[in-house]
Parts: sequence; structure tokens; C-alpha cells
Amino acid sequence: MAAADVIRDAAVQLREAGIETPEHDAKLLLAEAAGVELRDVDKALLMGEELGTAERFARFQSMLARRAKREPLQYITGHAPFRYLDLKVGPGVFIPRPETETVVQAGLDWLTRNGMIHPRVVDLCAGSGAIGLSVVSEVPGSQVWAVELSPNTAEWTRRNLSETAKKYPSIASNYHLEIADATSFATLAQLDGTVDIVITNPPYVPQTDIPEQPEVRDWDPELALYGGSADGTLIPERIIERAYRLLKPGGVLVMEHDLTQGERLVAYAKAIGFTAAHTGKDWTGRDRYLFAVS
Repeated sequence: MAAADVIRDAAVQLREAGIETPEHDAKLLLAEAAGVELRDVDKALLMGEELGTAERFARFQSMLARRAKREPLQYITGHAPFRYLDLKVGPGVFIPRPETETVVQAGLDWLTRNGMIHPRVVDLCAGSGAIGLSVVSEVPGSQVWAVELSPNTAEWTRRNLSETAKKYPSIASNYHLEIADATSFATLAQLDGTVDIVITNPPYVPQTDIPEQPEVRDWDPELALYGGSADGTLIPERIIERAYRLLKPGGVLVMEHDLTQGERLVAYAKAIGFTAAHTGKDWTGRDRYLFAVS
């Protein structure tokens, strides 16, 4: 069967399942099943080429059935892009989102402006390792401490550390993972008052705002999703408290949050002692992270 026919039929199936980007998802799954790049699928469509072997088609059909049940695309392919990394993901780990790339960029921009060559960085609520691994691979000489509460999720963090270290061998000794509660004052207590920057994407979804998307509601780990209170700010506020103790004077906290939480979290940061705080915007111009100076 021609690739164009396969994609057309698959897109119909995904559209009927409520997938917002059926053609795109179908092409990505076909590329994964065939072991090729997305551009190779686009070329096959343009040239009217065949899909290939029956084995590839069977693999594609299996992936397609999972996607039609609203399993996240990244869980099916087993990986997700984040900045310059390709992170392994699957059930039990939060899939990194593009808006978190903005949070990392804000932190890296601050490090650059301040000429920090060997910064001490903490990633609270590490998950896949997206934030900390981006920093340690993009800022040579940085020391990163990552904290993850779930031992199951931490297996994904370790896996991504191992994979990233293959490309950036020096990070193996510069990235430190601790299985602990990121909100506890005992966690990383040895670093209190010495950290240059905390960059974090904690759980912050309001418990009264259950996501409508099945991919999020039914698959993302609840531990990584909900902020512990009706408005979702309980855990973020505890993260602010922990970060304040970790940071040295003049250090910075960059923390992702919900669209509705900016004003409250800015006020909270100032109330506990941060000298300045404001919200930062994501790529779409929405308030999505707290930037606070200790």
C-alpha cells in the first residue's frame, strides 16, 4: 500500500478518535514504525512510494491503535524532544512540554547575563530530567542537583542521564540525582545558602481543574500534575520556601506555574523574603513562570 493511502486512512481513524492533529500524528507514528525520519515519510508521500515491509505495517497499525485510544504520542514512540535533547519517556513520567523550554531559557539567560561559568543549579521535581539535563549539557562546568520524589519516575531520570552522557560525557560527574521530597527543608540541606539558581516545574494544576484532554487526564502521573490544593498553589508555595533557603543572596528562582497563579505566587515570593519577583511569559505570550531574586 502506498504511504499516502496509509496516512490518509490512519488520519481518518485518528480524527474520529478526537485527535487534534491526525495527519501529523499518523506521519510521526509511521516514521517511528519504519525506523526513519519524519522527512523521509514526507518524501515518500511526495514521491508516491510504498510503505515498505509487512512487518513495518503491522508495527504501525499497533501504534495507531494505541494512539486512537488517546495514549500520548510520546509514550508510544518512547521519546520526546526537549531543547537539544531527545528524552526517553513512558508511563510513570511526565512528558516534557515546550513551555518548560521557556523556563529553562529564562534561567540560562540569567546565568549568561551574570557571567556565571561554574553555577550551582538545583532542579526540584526533576521528572524526566528535562530541566537539569538541559542545563548541565548546555552550560559546561555547571553542577546540577536534581530532586525527584517517585522512585519509579527516577528510573526515567537515570535512563535519560545515561543517554545524555553518551553525547556529553562530562556531565556524568556534574549531575546529581536525589530521591527525596523537594518541598522538605531536609532535602539538599547541605546546599542551603550556596545555590545560584533553582529552575523547576513542580506540580501546579488546580485540583478543581481536571484536564479535559485524555492524554493528560488519564496518562500523566497525578503526582507530577496536581498542585495539592483547589487552586494548585500549595506545592508551588512550598517549592518557593525551599528554594529561598537553598539560594545564596542574589540567587534566582525560575518556576513554571499555571496561567491563573502568577499574581499570587509573585506576592508569596515577596512575602517570604525574595527581594524582587515577577511573572515571565511563554512563547505564546501567556504568564507561565515566576522569576524571583533572593
